[in-house]
Amino acid sequence: MRPTYGTVSRYGVVAFASSLDQVGPVARTVRDCAFLYSVISGKDPCDSTTVDVPPVELPDGIDLKGVRIGVPKEMNETEGIEPGVAAAVQAALAKAEELGAELGECSLPRSVEYGMPCYYLVAPAEASSNLARYDGVRYGLRVEGRDRLEMYEKTRDAGFGDEPKRRIMLGTYALSAGYYEAYYGQAQKVRTLIKREHDEVFERFDLIASPTSPTVAFALGAKTADPIAMYLSDVLTIPSCMAGLPGLNVPCGLSEGLPVGLQLIGPQRSENVLFRVGHALEQSLGFDPVPERLR
Repeated sequence: MRPTYGTVSRYGVVAFASSLDQVGPVARTVRDCAFLYSVISGKDPCDSTTVDVPPVELPDGIDLKGVRIGVPKEMNETEGIEPGVAAAVQAALAKAEELGAELGECSLPRSVEYGMPCYYLVAPAEASSNLARYDGVRYGLRVEGRDRLEMYEKTRDAGFGDEPKRRIMLGTYALSAGYYEAYYGQAQKVRTLIKREHDEVFERFDLIASPTSPTVAFALGAKTADPIAMYLSDVLTIPSCMAGLPGLNVPCGLSEGLPVGLQLIGPQRSENVLFRVGHALEQSLGFDPVPERLR
């Protein structure tokens, strides 16, 4: 689960992108996820971004009468969604309808088109700023050099992997003099449009649903040579993340022998509705998380 931005303290977490960083529970069942969220959520004096949250209701039952679920066409029919993934998600949505939920088509065109480029300006820019503190001077890794500059260079070269280095370089460029407003500043404006577009959808629906990822898991290292292909795995989760909205991933079936995730997204502080719908589908679908080879 990715909770509403600000409902779980980030105290003690290494800062990556401060306007995006969130702490969320991962559990065996939706009910366990709800219980864990009830423990870790709420206002924390050590994190000024946190807020009080409504009492968490542990889900019980499978009745979805009265729940309105929007199905964004751009997030369910976009190019790149594997047929097996689409089939499993459609079966889950059909099950939700059987349980009493009302399904309807909606649209998030700007969010899907601009969500990823917006994220890959905001996140690297904030990462560049946050990770600048890891310079070998005050704490963390230090690799000695002939002078302070060489110590900086060796420490940051040895201390970060290829992907963090790539994001730091992108972010440093986006924040550099003459480019700040053209890149980071513009991305923040687009982010506001993404939030407004989601708000308009939630005037008609309680939740929206889509695949969590366009594909099932790929082999370790299969896309490291092509960062763009790897980033596209997040194309369906990034828009709601940019808007600070809560999301819940529920395994809903198999494709090519691998789990397919159903993504449920709600307006801010709608965790209880997410837990209710996620639990109902989990119980009704009866997905077995134990791989065939281990049974």
